[in-house]
Amino acid sequence: MDPRQRPYRSVLYIPGSKERALDKARSLPVDAIIFDLEDAVAADEKDNARETLKAALAQGGYGARVKIVRINGLDTPWGHADAEAVRDMDADVVLLPKVGGAADVDALAAITGDLPIWAMMETPRGMLNAAQIAAHPLLTGFVMGTNDLAKELQTRFRADRLPMMSSLGLCLLAAKAEGLIAIDGVYNAFKDGEGLAAECAQGRDMGFDGKTLIHPAQVEIANTAFAPSEAEIDLARRQIAAFAEVEASGQGVAVVDGKIVENLHVATAREVLAKAEAILALQAG
Repeated sequence: MDPRQRPYRSVLYIPGSKERALDKARSLPVDAIIFDLEDAVAADEKDNARETLKAALAQGGYGARVKIVRINGLDTPWGHADAEAVRDMDADVVLLPKVGGAADVDALAAITGDLPIWAMMETPRGMLNAAQIAAHPLLTGFVMGTNDLAKELQTRFRADRLPMMSSLGLCLLAAKAEGLIAIDGVYNAFKDGEGLAAECAQGRDMGFDGKTLIHPAQVEIANTAFAPSEAEIDLARRQIAAFAEVEASGQGVAVVDGKIVENLHVATAREVLAKAEAILALQAG
């Protein structure tokens, strides 16, 4: 499946050390799970978390959800052991924090082999090197670490995320150039549904594939925001039909709702329908 068609609307962080949370995640309607061995796990629990997560993934039950394991950085006391453990876990992706350049991805790949790698994009150096990071042959996704990035940039909070726009844009450009998945950063106020919906809408408008989440209460909002709407699905069908009709007749130009429909619009329309079908397939499974 084209990565852009596989849904990544909701990507939920789950602590790798919490058996109850690991079990609950099996029933949540999320598209992907980040099993976290980094920020969500205290230093004295790192070793236990590694074993707890390995057992949970071996038990299975996560269905079609993409299983992503975020390890500690390789410059920490736990990073190498995490990487070696993930190599032998039932994981789909390993997520490396604070990636500053392609050499960081090389270092991880030397341990994890052919396992696909995602990069946490959360430092100024990472932003400046986004293109080279995205071009790594094992790199398949970016996750925006907006909290760490805000700290590093010394920004003030703004609901419109204006201080983040350059960084978000650089990462999106690099991801789209290489055909990567691009996941937006978290929204910290997990009880603020209206604020989350607004930020999801902004991320979707920018071109992100989905949003990282910190609480199950955020899942439905993200799933709705990053799925094709009924209006978008209807428009896609009408564009495809209008273009096909004109092609068959060999006359005129396809027009829908007063706007010309060209090949590029039809390609986008087909992507919309493919994503809608993929979401239905996930829900049915």
